[in-house]
Amino acid sequence: MKIFFESDLPEIVDWLMAGKIGVLRTDTLYGLVCRADNQAAVERVYASKSRDGDKSPIVLVATQQQLFDRPSEETRRFLETVWPGKVSVVLPSSTAPYWIERGNSSVAYRLPDATWLQTLLAQTGPLIAPSANPQGKPPAETIERAAAYFGDDIDFYVEGGEVTDGTASQMLRIKVNGTIERLR
Repeated sequence: MKIFFESDLPEIVDWLMAGKIGVLRTDTLYGLVCRADNQAAVERVYASKSRDGDKSPIVLVATQQQLFDRPSEETRRFLETVWPGKVSVVLPSSTAPYWIERGNSSVAYRLPDATWLQTLLAQTGPLIAPSANPQGKPPAETIERAAAYFGDDIDFYVEGGEVTDGTASQMLRIKVNGTIERLR
């Protein structure tokens, strides 16, 4: 188990590019992360969390160009009004890998407001980032809690301080017909 700090960005990028999974602070909570295009790593995250196989993960992106599907002009303009920030948007998808969309024909994305995280995502590409906790347990508020949950099952941890506002992101769904539904 390796502990990194945000200042270790080049090494964190290398580990993610090599298919490792880790825990790091997102703009909302600590997340269990790996590259979204790495099926084996995604399945390791699901196994570590004991996550239901039909639940799609949140996908963090640095830009709209990292979305699996090209959104309509209207959707792109809408995304510009809510991103970057603590707003996850579920978009219809016909091209996301099945290990991401998991039979839901959609993907939940968030473009975080944290500059450090945007820099990481620009270098690694999209990362899945479900909360750092086994399914049914409260999300980890510290890296120590995350390590207590997962131990050596996770390749690395990035110290990001205590989460004092564990508010989940707002969740919106853009339907195929373009209407917007608030999920949380």
